[in-house]
Amino acid sequence: MMITPEHLVALAVFVLANLAAASSGAVFRPGAWYAALAKPSWTPPNWAFPVVWSVLFVLNAVAGWLVWTAAGAAAAGPLAIYGASLLINASWSGVFFGARRMGLGFVIVVMLWLSIAAVMAAFAPIRPLAAGLIAPYLVWVTIAAALNLRVWQLNPTARLRA
Repeated sequence: MMITPEHLVALAVFVLANLAAASSGAVFRPGAWYAALAKPSWTPPNWAFPVVWSVLFVLNAVAGWLVWTAAGAAAAGPLAIYGASLLINASWSGVFFGARRMGLGFVIVVMLWLSIAAVMAAFAPIRPLAAGLIAPYLVWVTIAAALNLRVWQLNPTARLRA
C-alpha cells in the first residue's frame, strides 16, 4: 500500500480521536481519594496505567486507520462502533474518579468491554490485523473491569468520603 497525504491526514484524525478519549484520564485523575481506597493485592502498580493506556491508544488508532485505508466509506458501520467505543472509554474516568461512582463505573467498563469486542468483530472481516491490534485492549479492559468491581466491593461507602 502506498501512503498518500490523505492516508496521513486520516492517521492524524485517528490519533487525535484516541488522544481525545485518553484526555479524560488526564482531566479526572485518581488523586488522594483513589489512593486511600482498599485495593486487591493484584492491582497493577500506578506507573503501569499511563504506560499501558498509551500503548493501547496507539494500537487502537492504528487499527482504526488500517480499517479506513482498507475500506474507506464502506467501513462506516464498523468505524461508528469504533467511535462509540471511544466515547464509552472517555466517560469512565469522569464517572469513576470524578463522580466517584464505582458501581456506574463498573457498568461503563462492561459496556466498554462489549464495545471493544464488537469493534474487533466488525474489523476482522475488513482487516484481521486491525482486530488483532485491538486484542490487548480487550485484555486490559478485562483486568480493569475486574479491578473496578473488586475496588467497589472492598469500598462500599467510599463515595461518601471526600
